[in-house]
Amino acid sequence: MNKIVVFFIAFVTFSCSQAQKKEFSAVALNEKLLALNDQQVSFKDVLKKHKGKTLVIEVWASWCGDCVKAMPKMKELQSKYTAVDYVFISMDKTVDKWKAGVQKHELVGDHYMANDQMKGVFAKAIDLDWIPRYIIIDKKGKIVQYRAIETDFQLIESSLNTLQ
Repeated sequence: MNKIVVFFIAFVTFSCSQAQKKEFSAVALNEKLLALNDQQVSFKDVLKKHKGKTLVIEVWASWCGDCVKAMPKMKELQSKYTAVDYVFISMDKTVDKWKAGVQKHELVGDHYMANDQMKGVFAKAIDLDWIPRYIIIDKKGKIVQYRAIETDFQLIESSLNTLQ
């Protein structure tokens, strides 16, 4: 009986931590990101720029093998869903590596870098536990997918199909 209770508590805890959120926390919204032009921009201003549009956010890093492996799928998604806006948020450790990665992989969209990488304030505020990570936001600014990863492209496409 005790094993069942322990299992149930562990299951509920894990399930709740993996929940799909519907909005970003104030901490995430107020966190500053570095833009390609070396300006600091709040995440809420990034979102505001794409207000009224369906938005796919990819959190990635140039050193991430799974991120690089998923890039052809992202490019395929971009060619199929041209009315969607795309934002890339890097978790790179240096600005030079981030900018080189953007150029090397020819990523089309808006680009930002978290100032404190994978273990920092922004990453914690969006519950980042894996990259690449995809977040989909609808035209009304509501989160449709909060936690999609590179194996979830079918789910991502399904979400985008319902938003068109």
